Amino acid sequence: MSELDIPAGIEIIGPRVDRSEEILTRSALDLLADLHRRFGATRGALLAARAQRQAQLSAGADLDFLPETKDVREGDWQVAPPAPGLVDRRVEITGPTDRKMTINALNSGAKVWLADFEDANTPLWENMISGQVNLRDALDRTIDFISPEGRRYVLGDTTTTIVVRPRGWHLDEKHLLVDGEPVSGGLFDFALYAFHCGRRQLEAGSGPYFYLPKTESHREARLWNEVFSHTEDALGFPRGTIRATVLIETLPAAFEMEEILYELREHSAGLNAGRWDYLFSVIKKLRDRGGRFVLPDRNSVTMTAPFMRAYADLLVRTCHRRGAHAIGGMAAFIPSRRDAAVNETAVAKVREDKTREAEAGFDGSWVAHPDLVPLCREVFDGVLADRPHQLDRTRDDVTVDAAALLDVASAGGSQTEAGLRNNVSVALQYLQAWLRGSGAVAIFNLMEDAATAEIARSQIWQWLHHGVVLDGGLPVTRDLVERIVVEELATIAQRLGDGFDAAGFEQARLLFIEVVLADDFAEFLTLPAYERMP
Repeated sequence: MSELDIPAGIEIIGPRVDRSEEILTRSALDLLADLHRRFGATRGALLAARAQRQAQLSAGADLDFLPETKDVREGDWQVAPPAPGLVDRRVEITGPTDRKMTINALNSGAKVWLADFEDANTPLWENMISGQVNLRDALDRTIDFISPEGRRYVLGDTTTTIVVRPRGWHLDEKHLLVDGEPVSGGLFDFALYAFHCGRRQLEAGSGPYFYLPKTESHREARLWNEVFSHTEDALGFPRGTIRATVLIETLPAAFEMEEILYELREHSAGLNAGRWDYLFSVIKKLRDRGGRFVLPDRNSVTMTAPFMRAYADLLVRTCHRRGAHAIGGMAAFIPSRRDAAVNETAVAKVREDKTREAEAGFDGSWVAHPDLVPLCREVFDGVLADRPHQLDRTRDDVTVDAAALLDVASAGGSQTEAGLRNNVSVALQYLQAWLRGSGAVAIFNLMEDAATAEIARSQIWQWLHHGVVLDGGLPVTRDLVERIVVEELATIAQRLGDGFDAAGFEQARLLFIEVVLADDFAEFLTLPAYERMP
């Protein structure tokens, strides 16, 4: 990569990517290196604090609202008013930053596009660089795409606001080293977008906006706030220009919603109910705490389960009390243009889900497919009408305590062989695609991303380590899991025929077996998966 002007102390070890010299400029790399040197040690300490907290939970400690921040929860304060482009968020579409998805998302009619460098993306070096190129081209309105079939995709007249989701604090970017250390993947994604697109967004009347994933504490939100303030000063942006919506998708964060909003006050754009990762976090954080925290089949745990409803209601109440948007979760169903029955089922389930969210007080929600944008908009139009949001619904009727958030047994349901097989099949198919570069994968008419794959594999680990006996009397054992893996792979191979990627599925099988049958729980599936990626 000799054409790049690389500052001292920075080493780029990723392969050559087309147009990388437009993104990895000296000034952009200077900003990234500055953020790494200034905030890297704090990030490391926060990750160590996560591990310490997990050890405490595994040893029997309970999660609860923090006594030391009671004054924040009882204080009289508000976040900044909604920023331009983030006032009306009644329908948001999510997806990776490949060129076709960028165009389709911005043409979808959604109010917001979550441009995802995280769960719907695979962190191939090429994906991370080309995604930045695509976002800049989209803002310059020079983006187009021609499919292998010859179809050309171009931008229409769009007012969709781009909100970028960088990687979480736990992920490194191994292809770029600063002073011999890999940089934070989140800082990499954030810095390059803020540098190249922040000014473009401001000139267009918007701003550099972000979704923050996998946050586990208000101290982690505080670090992001410090990063934002320093970056605004470094790039000459007015304070409060950068805005962030935090995904409440970890169990510890559900106990610190008020504090997270408080830490980000001038940079806050609200909270999102990241339901799928939240379920994964429930399993992960309570994995050593006994049978009352063992979940039933993952597809049977809906937002109507009392412990999930408590989490959602608390999020709405917290946000609206502080003047912040509350954004609902993703509808993973994919409508079918060829199968009327599949389409009817998907539409009915999405309508039910979005109706529940709108009536609960959410200001908007996510969909994963452009065909679902009109449906989500219709549902929220029915509640909002001409209003841009429903921040005036303070939900003072909601009272949620720690016991309600931890009442996992309220989900009901059971563990079944069908559920086990579904987990195995989904995880194998997703991992095969992930290792080949695709992070958003259509499986069984659902759009699966890293979050749902995490639930699938962690649930099997949980069932195995707690000696779950399935409906019908079959105990979950290592032998049973290994047998079902073989059988499900055979089913996948038969269905795919000549399109079956034997080498890719063998890689997926080895990784899956490694994390599911290990004595110790792998904190994130994407960490050992990333090690296998060039």
